[in-house]
Amino acid sequence: MTVRIALLLSALLATPAFAQNTPAAPPAVAPKDDLVKVALETDKGRIVLALDRGRAPVTTANFLRYVDAKRFDGITFYRAMPYGKASGLIQGGITRDARLLYAPIEHEPTSKTGLKHVEGAISMARLAPGSARADFFILAGPIPAFDADSSKLGDNLGFAVFGRVVEGMEVVKAILTSPVDPAKGDGAMKGQMLAEPVKVRTARRLPN
Repeated sequence: MTVRIALLLSALLATPAFAQNTPAAPPAVAPKDDLVKVALETDKGRIVLALDRGRAPVTTANFLRYVDAKRFDGITFYRAMPYGKASGLIQGGITRDARLLYAPIEHEPTSKTGLKHVEGAISMARLAPGSARADFFILAGPIPAFDADSSKLGDNLGFAVFGRVVEGMEVVKAILTSPVDPAKGDGAMKGQMLAEPVKVRTARRLPN
C-alpha cells in the first residue's frame, strides 16, 4: 500500500486557508540550541541535518524515533516542487509500508518555535494540524508563506520546521532539479513526482 501524505502546498499559497479558523499561538521565548545531527546518505550524496530539539522537541523526537528504529533506511525523496526562480522543495518519507508509521504528532507551529521556512529548513508535511507522521520536506530556498500567520483565515498554522541542513545543500538542489514524470501525481502534486525517486540508503545520528 502506498502511503501518500500530500503537502497541500499549492492550496496554502493560493488560498487563505485549508481547514479551520484557529489563530496561531503567540510567539514563545525560544530556548537555547539543543541540536541533534542526522546524516541522510542518499544516492546523490550526503545531507546532514541539525535538528532543533530545544525549539521543536515533539517534532524532533518523532523524526529521531524513525531514525533510531532505522525506519527511514530505504525511503525515497519522491517529489520535487519548484517555487519561483530560486526556491523549491524536495519531499520524502515512508511510502512503501504503512506498518512502519507511528502515530501522528502534535503540531508545533513556527509561531511557537521561532523557527522559519528559510533555505535549508526541514519541515513536516501534513494535512490537518496534528496529522504529521513520517513525510518531510527540505527547502532549497526560503518560502515564508509556509510559516504560521495569524492574519490568515482558516488553517493558518503553517508547517512545522524542526531543523536545517548544515551540509549537502548541493545534494538538495540536485534532487530538486532531477527529472519529473509529468503523468505522475494527483492534484497539486501532479507533475512534481520524480521520474526516478532518490533513495535514502541510511539515516543515522551523528556525534555533536
